[in-house]
Amino acid sequence: MRRTPTPRPPQGGWLSRDGWLRWSARRLIMACVLIIAGLFGGFLWYADTVTSLKAPDGVKADAIVVLTGGYQRIEQALGLLRDGAGHRLLISGAHPSTTPAQIRKVTQGSADLFDCCVDIGYDAIDTIGNANETARWIHDHGYKSVLVVTNNYHMIRSLHELRRADPETEFIGYPVINSDLSRKAWFTEPDVLRTMLSEYGKVVLATLRDWIGFHHGSGLRTGDTSQRTASRTSPED
Repeated sequence: MRRTPTPRPPQGGWLSRDGWLRWSARRLIMACVLIIAGLFGGFLWYADTVTSLKAPDGVKADAIVVLTGGYQRIEQALGLLRDGAGHRLLISGAHPSTTPAQIRKVTQGSADLFDCCVDIGYDAIDTIGNANETARWIHDHGYKSVLVVTNNYHMIRSLHELRRADPETEFIGYPVINSDLSRKAWFTEPDVLRTMLSEYGKVVLATLRDWIGFHHGSGLRTGDTSQRTASRTSPED
């Protein structure tokens, strides 16, 4: 009695090893292309948003916070405080070796204004720390609305971190316009493009971090958001 031969699966189909590898490679390439396209499109959105940011006119809030990174930001925040845009100012993220007298000297700020209405926070070491230090300060004073002063390219991530740290407070962006970004051909300047790409990468990582629920540090030197309020300025050096 002759046996009926068992039919073999067709060679070269997607069920074969080679076919499965080719199918997987195509899907991987497609996924990479989509990710790259998404990141590129996201950068275009980020760049357009940043270069379109403008400081609001006549805006007022309970208080003002400036995230350190340049004295131009502090000068802008002090000007807002003098104009009555807020009742009190927090300078967040100052280096521990920086004294109130040094800041007053560089910014030509009024000693009376510093003594009555300016606090300096020394705990924050990054933008997450700025957000936690600011949230703690807001809680201590009971503020409901805060003007946020920082560079325009830093504003998107700053507001993201602040709203994460304190979702109940209204944060109003007051961007300091970077002169390099005011030029239409800023993307042809390597240093400016590098800064924009770096900050955009941080925005993407911050978004992914919160989306997947990844635990992040406090960004504070003390490592505890419940400790140490921002130091009030004093006349001593």
